Amino acid sequence: MHPYSLQVYAGKIRHYPGSRPSAIAKVQQEGELLLTYAGLEGDEQAEQGFHGGPDRALCHYPREHYQHWAQCFPEQADSFNAPAFGENFSTEGLTEHNVYMGDIFRWGHTLIQVTQPRSPCFKLNFHFGINDMSERMQESGYCGWLYRVIAGGSVSSDAPLELVSRLSDITVAEAIAIAWHMPFDDSQYHRLLSAPGLSVSWSRTMQQRRITRKIEDNSRRLWGK
Repeated sequence: MHPYSLQVYAGKIRHYPGSRPSAIAKVQQEGELLLTYAGLEGDEQAEQGFHGGPDRALCHYPREHYQHWAQCFPEQADSFNAPAFGENFSTEGLTEHNVYMGDIFRWGHTLIQVTQPRSPCFKLNFHFGINDMSERMQESGYCGWLYRVIAGGSVSSDAPLELVSRLSDITVAEAIAIAWHMPFDDSQYHRLLSAPGLSVSWSRTMQQRRITRKIEDNSRRLWGK
């Protein structure tokens, strides 16, 4: 896989009427940046029980998905440009179908690893003024994915992203399908749990499904209820 150029974004926590605080509004970053195990220096996450942390230090969203959303909501087409989904990385050419769980990418002298698909949450509904945006994102599979930082340091915003290790045979798209689009399937949860680098959060969820033999209620995440 050849190197991919990317745009880099970071943001601060802001307060939103009718919703809880969020750092979804990001600003493009230029020049020298510091990447730590917590993510990009200066990038914030509200409610870290659901966002951020070592397994979810960076969010990547494919730029080409924005055309889909602009077509779905033509009256808001101008809203659908990077980084409207609060992503840190925006690229063309990398999607859920050619990025795999556990993939390790080099970014300059740093290394990052894919840990899970992004789990859409209800804050997207408020952010876009679309009452079922989080559910639409989950059903479409256009979710993006998250990384942990396995080697941090200084990096230039101009440095490309390059795949250096592929460790599993499960694409991010397959992980999304296993988690949210399929009925209960113990063998698929076992397969997903075997993916190197899977986040603690997703490992816990998939193992709980295997123990209880049922899929948990996602309404609080999707609707805030």
